[in-house]
Amino acid sequence: MQDSRIAAQGLVLLGCGKMGSAMLAGWLDRGLPATSVWVVDPHPSDWVRGTGVHVNADLPAAPAVVIVAVKPQIMAEALPTLQAMGEGETVFVSIAAGTTISHFEKTLGAGTPIVRAMPNTPAAISRGITAIVGNDRAGATALDEAEALLRAVGAVVRLEDESQIDAVTGVSGSGPAYVFHMIESMAAAGEAEGLAPELALQLAKATVAGAGALAMEADEHPSQLRRNVTSPNGTTQAALEVLMDESDGLPTLLKRAVRAATERSRELADG
Repeated sequence: MQDSRIAAQGLVLLGCGKMGSAMLAGWLDRGLPATSVWVVDPHPSDWVRGTGVHVNADLPAAPAVVIVAVKPQIMAEALPTLQAMGEGETVFVSIAAGTTISHFEKTLGAGTPIVRAMPNTPAAISRGITAIVGNDRAGATALDEAEALLRAVGAVVRLEDESQIDAVTGVSGSGPAYVFHMIESMAAAGEAEGLAPELALQLAKATVAGAGALAMEADEHPSQLRRNVTSPNGTTQAALEVLMDESDGLPTLLKRAVRAATERSRELADG
């Protein structure tokens, strides 16, 4: 990562849990000097302390970027400590769920470049996907800078409007949990048909991982990939007739699940 502005002015990482640590590892791997990073965290890991970054040290007055990676519960306490950096050129990038751009503007000032991001947990192995959107003050330059930083943990997409964040939360933000539950359920179904628990789980995990990788690599749409492995009157068709049932099949359940997560995201932002 070669960003002269960040290298010269510094980057502040507020909160360095699993997601923050994954981002930090990605930045350092991509060439960001450790001496250009300041980490603020009440309980930094030994790994963070050993990277050579500044840990809980005096912060630069006007860093290039501040990444806000604290949990929403402690946002009210943590954000005001950075108020002096607002209304300037410092770009604030938030990965805190449920905290709106307007909330940041109230604390930091409406003239502050703010980018709101919604990553997901596969970012921990640099296989995540993050959606971003900025306020008017951010503009294309701040979005480019945020995207470059967030690419350290996976793909990045840009939203047209902040209101789309809630739907993103329902699909990709909460989505890994849906897939983990599918793995659990497939393994349990295999056990019910006589497989040993360890074997059933191994088969389920490898199948979901392999199918996901194929979906990412293939040129065909997932619906075509599904048809490719569905022989007429075969075993896959028998299973899909259950999963694709219009009344209580997988499409109906997932629509309900995504809607529930989306609505809850809106409630958290309003509350």
